[in-house]
Amino acid sequence: MRAFTAHEGIAAPLRLDDVNTDVIIPTNRAIHVAKGSLGRFAFEPLRYDEGGRERADFVLNQYRYAGASILVAGANFGCGSSREMAAWALDDAGIRCVIAPSFGDIFFQNCCKIGLLALTLPDDTVENVWDELARAATPRMSVDLSALRVTAPEGTRYTFGFDEGRRDALLHGLDDIGQTLRHADAIARFVTTDRYARPWNYLPAPGPASHIHSEKTDT
Repeated sequence: MRAFTAHEGIAAPLRLDDVNTDVIIPTNRAIHVAKGSLGRFAFEPLRYDEGGRERADFVLNQYRYAGASILVAGANFGCGSSREMAAWALDDAGIRCVIAPSFGDIFFQNCCKIGLLALTLPDDTVENVWDELARAATPRMSVDLSALRVTAPEGTRYTFGFDEGRRDALLHGLDDIGQTLRHADAIARFVTTDRYARPWNYLPAPGPASHIHSEKTDT
């Protein structure tokens, strides 16, 4: 997966709570659209009207926030079903970081597994960032996972906490398999020692029968 160390880009304020995964990527798109092509359907129920035309009032359709790579959302973002396609859709749409007061647990985990940073800031801090994004001539901000710091458009800095194990994995671009392979030498040493301590665990599996007995019949 891609590493996340620091990122700077256009940030879009999504002033909505409880945006669920079916809004992030509708069920029919999650089923029928391949990974890598989900981005244009991200937020489809909010982004387009019944005729498929862009809604002018949706933040990501506004010229000011075109090309946003940071999303500043309301509480409980990514709630609902556990579909991993929701995180894929945001990643495909160019979102590298989502900031919110809280996240759906499984959505948060899915983000971490693909290198998309989902970080929490207090409600009042998110409100302050929204206000700065609205006032700023250019709504750019930066997120530094190494320094655990967010810098809002007017230069205001906010620190945040992050689970150290997940932070290390994101900084080094390690998914679950990558993290396991970090311990490959230790695993190999354990197996070598364990073969002597518990040899019965390493007996070869029985192969196919080498011969077949047939019953002899009198003629």
